[in-house]
Amino acid sequence: MASVAVKNMQGAEVGTMELSDAVFGAKVNEHLVKLSVQAFLAGRRQGTQSAKTRSEVSGGGRKPWKQKGTGHARQGSIRAPQWTGGGIVFAPKPRDYSIKLNKKEKRAALCSALTSRLQENKLVVLDELKLDEIKTKKFVEVMKNLNLDGALVVLAESDKNVVLSARNVEGVKTALPNTINVYDILKYGNLVATKAAVEKMEEVYNG
Repeated sequence: MASVAVKNMQGAEVGTMELSDAVFGAKVNEHLVKLSVQAFLAGRRQGTQSAKTRSEVSGGGRKPWKQKGTGHARQGSIRAPQWTGGGIVFAPKPRDYSIKLNKKEKRAALCSALTSRLQENKLVVLDELKLDEIKTKKFVEVMKNLNLDGALVVLAESDKNVVLSARNVEGVKTALPNTINVYDILKYGNLVATKAAVEKMEEVYNG
């Protein structure tokens, strides 16, 4: 069972915490991590792009000129793709881009991402993260104390003061244990979580 140092908001080490091998000691499956990121990005696509094919463009019901004797190339319709205002070849149509992953694959990918943060020493556990007021400057001070430029900050429960204080800090995003995803874990590089949040993650994702 791996362990990690627990720090306070001033960046000082105040203890250690044992981590579940099922969540933070999993085998890193890069293939599943890649699929999870692809599924996340695909799910963000609206899939509403649409254009008309030659059969859907109005007009062009007759030949623009006779087949032979004009000196022009033969043409069957002014709505053919080579004409201005004509239909689009292989026109995009509304479609569903979503990629399906089953629950075991999603969990394995997430545990792989969490394990990689621990292995790369990019997991920071705090004893608590509380601010007495909504103040971006105070949150930035906490990040400086931890020597971090950006991070995905995971809270055990929603804290208005912390969430609003971190909202305008570049490279920082707040989340709850049940809302984290592989894409954000990799995107923000560092993972900062309170001790209570880590316990909740282990409870949610432990098998």
